[in-house]
Amino acid sequence: MALHEIPYTVEPMRVADVPAVAALERMVFPVPWPARAFEYELRHNPMSHFVVVRPRRSDPIQNRPSHQPADAGPPQGLPSPSILGYGGFWFIVDEAHVCTLAVHPDWRGRGLGELLLVDLIDRATHIGAEFVTLEVRASNSTAQTMYRKYGLAQTGLRKGYYSDNREDAIIMTTDPISSAGFQRRLQELKASLSAKLSSQKVVAASEDNESRSHGGTQIAA
Repeated sequence: MALHEIPYTVEPMRVADVPAVAALERMVFPVPWPARAFEYELRHNPMSHFVVVRPRRSDPIQNRPSHQPADAGPPQGLPSPSILGYGGFWFIVDEAHVCTLAVHPDWRGRGLGELLLVDLIDRATHIGAEFVTLEVRASNSTAQTMYRKYGLAQTGLRKGYYSDNREDAIIMTTDPISSAGFQRRLQELKASLSAKLSSQKVVAASEDNESRSHGGTQIAA
């Protein structure tokens, strides 16, 4: 993906990002991780790979929602320092288990959830993972549609998995991500996503939430 052509950048999450990430976490999830959980993942868990998406700083006007005047600053409620979303996975044996993915409510509807997912798949490929897996709420058909688009299919069910309402979790897993077929399809999807992101104006919009578990995958993108 031609990242220099889109108005966003995806970077490794830093400890300095944790307060903003934790604030967004509380905003979007019914059972949020505390800040100390993110700090632990960044400082002490070598299996963790967490990222954030930010507006590309070289294009500040492009990254301001169009309903705001030039001197208005960030959208209402946007965490500082301009973290629009985040995601992460745990690398266990040969699997990248996506444990969290979220986009700020004011910045949904632009494809940032897909951007984060693509980045996580690329990072998983780079470190030698063979599969990407996650859990998603059984009721969240929108999230399941996106995951199927990127090659994840249902491989199991966890009954009563979510602690807030005892909802079932659908387990979704890719075919081998290093395979020629998977990578060919991924490159096609990345090209389409890049065109979408590079051509859009950053306008506040709504995008359906994705799901998250009480102790595993948490997704709101």
